[in-house]
Amino acid sequence: MAETPTTSHHRRSLSDLGAVSLGGFFGGGGGASAFEYFGWVYHLGINSIGHEYCHLRFLFIRGKYVEMYKRDPHEHPGIKPIRRGVVGPTLMLEEVGRRKVYCGDVYVLRFYNRLDESKKGEDILVCPLTFDIALLKIACATAGEAQKWLEAFDQSKQQAEYELLRGGSARNKLSMETEINLDVHRPRVRRYASGLKRLIKIGQGPEVLLSQSSNRADGGPDGYFERDGGDAIETYQWKCVRTINGVRIFEDVANSESGKGVIVKAVGVIEASADTAFEVLLNLEKRQRYEWDMLTGDLELLDSYDGHYDVVYGTFDPRWHSKRDFIFSRQWFRGQDGAYTILHFPAVHKKKPPRSGYRRTKINPSTWEIRNLNSSMGSDSPRCLVTQMLEMNSTGWGRWKKSHCSKFERSVPYALLCQVGGMKEYIGANPALKCASSTTFVQSKLSPVSNANYNESDVKDEFYDAISTDSSSSDKEESDDDALNNKMLIPSPCVSQEAKLKLKKISATDANKELDSEVAPITIDLSQFPCSCPKGKDDADTNCWSTPSGKGFMIRGKNYLKDNSKVTGGEPLLNLIGTDWFKVDKAMDNIALHPRCLVQSEAGKKLPFVLVINLQVPAKPNYSLVLYYAADRPPKPDSLFSKFVDGNDMFRNTRFKLIPSIGYWMVKRAVGTKACLLGKAVTCKYLRQDNFLEIDVDIGSSSVARSVIGLVLGYVTSIVVDLAILIEAREEEELPEYILGTVRLNRLKLESAVHLEEAAVHQEEE
Repeated sequence: MAETPTTSHHRRSLSDLGAVSLGGFFGGGGGASAFEYFGWVYHLGINSIGHEYCHLRFLFIRGKYVEMYKRDPHEHPGIKPIRRGVVGPTLMLEEVGRRKVYCGDVYVLRFYNRLDESKKGEDILVCPLTFDIALLKIACATAGEAQKWLEAFDQSKQQAEYELLRGGSARNKLSMETEINLDVHRPRVRRYASGLKRLIKIGQGPEVLLSQSSNRADGGPDGYFERDGGDAIETYQWKCVRTINGVRIFEDVANSESGKGVIVKAVGVIEASADTAFEVLLNLEKRQRYEWDMLTGDLELLDSYDGHYDVVYGTFDPRWHSKRDFIFSRQWFRGQDGAYTILHFPAVHKKKPPRSGYRRTKINPSTWEIRNLNSSMGSDSPRCLVTQMLEMNSTGWGRWKKSHCSKFERSVPYALLCQVGGMKEYIGANPALKCASSTTFVQSKLSPVSNANYNESDVKDEFYDAISTDSSSSDKEESDDDALNNKMLIPSPCVSQEAKLKLKKISATDANKELDSEVAPITIDLSQFPCSCPKGKDDADTNCWSTPSGKGFMIRGKNYLKDNSKVTGGEPLLNLIGTDWFKVDKAMDNIALHPRCLVQSEAGKKLPFVLVINLQVPAKPNYSLVLYYAADRPPKPDSLFSKFVDGNDMFRNTRFKLIPSIGYWMVKRAVGTKACLLGKAVTCKYLRQDNFLEIDVDIGSSSVARSVIGLVLGYVTSIVVDLAILIEAREEEELPEYILGTVRLNRLKLESAVHLEEAAVHQEEE
């Protein structure tokens, strides 16, 4: 939903950040309208003598222009920026997770150029001997603030892409796409901007160092994920069995008789933002954990990996038993709807062998989900829904849930289920943790530091050039920073109440309207398309694929724009005719050009249209899961499907959507069941040629996606994965949505992947 600024000032929740459509974002008529974002961040880097620095900086985004200041320009009129640049379509910003800087934890964002393939997907390590753009980072105090900056830069990048599509100069086009080279001097890009009218503040002042995060509601149609709880129909049947101190305890009665244990969860509403609850949960400080956590209060960090994963060691003295110790891993993700998922797994570590006097105990696998709720009527106080889910043995559970005394109350699972209640009481007793008013503002006029017009000489560099300007300048800044930095310390650390989705059990309408009705359909014989991964005969088969019905997925219905209603999916528009499971030396694009590819076969060349989905899985070795979807007729001209097939990459990135559904509950919690715009979450490349469109999905381009796929690969031989792909409908005439295609991957074996040589692709391209 796009809104036009009025003559008065308005305070909004951050949901408005992600809810601006392209039309509203860029305005109409002759005047340009763009958002402005500003707030405090840390600028991390390496100076000229190889020392790492961490400077507090005030960052200002005006449309596609970015400026960095030492002080808040609102409080110091006339101050000059120390960095200035322009955001181009090739700028990429990646969240690399939680890192320890000096004495505290921050959340780091990395800038890089998507044209520089050598930096794609690598871990971000601070190297004191080099000065490279891949090492340039900004950091925020909370994951929530980091997400806001991601959205801010994404909006700025969209404006640059939009202006390029509307016909920028030839020089601008060249400088954005072909002249940029991170390893040598980059050409200077000049821009002109006027009419900047929307101003959005991210975070608060340096005194609180962004530690207070605004209450972020779910994102809108331009967000990466949708508002509802999930788009894949789940089989859980939750029954509330006890309520303890305002926390509800549920049991999954649908699977309780499977003999594989019991899945239970504790659910509570906490009067604080999701960011606050997340920081409390991850904080290892004993003084704080002693106040709410009876089991894992004594924790010691053993190892931290990619910013989203660590291993901790803990001890526990239950008094009625011998002393216990345990090791478990913590893996966390922040969804684009603002919800956090934290996974706990029992682990082993060489630093902590069995200890004398302690009995080594395995902590039950568990997950946490922390999701913001809308504030109560007449209140500005943030709230979040905290859910802890775990799998356990059923011993003593039956008596306890009937309010009888049981040995269960002396078990580890019971202590885990009490953590939600403990956190709720702790945060409730500490008002300082939850005092966070909204920090997002929208103004109808230019800020005092905002220049309505930029001269061409004002902004000369791409932003990643400006921020990496001669590192010696960082040395000059350090002396000026001492006074300011000495005053600051790095901080310590569902269901929407409005417009709740109506999940109607009505199948979507026939999608065949997207294909050309004037062309006679052909008959597709699957036997003509042999692939490396076989088609399964039934659900009992393993290491195979099949095509499930679309009824297991929820998609936008005809009235979605009016009431957010969703319906069950119908039969897919395209037929899945084959699946290849390849092992490759490195991620391979344009795989459809390979002579061994189905599209290059004689039968494949005769098909009216083929959609090739190349899911590039980062691992050792790398894998490519290639899905081939065929249409029995060509796309209908001017249909949404045709616009997607023959449109530009910007349009495709904002429409290409995937819905996952995974069997095992722990993996399901990590991957989620919500529709994801892949072009926003990871890097997607497109190849339109002959009778096919190939989409190369680089899962390794996102540190979060790499972490999740690593977890999935650990279980892939024992789980069933269902996927649905579709084009997101945003206009009334595009509704209802339809499913392009589905696939079920049944217990794939990693060793069954067939090695594919890269050389053949290059020969074909030449």
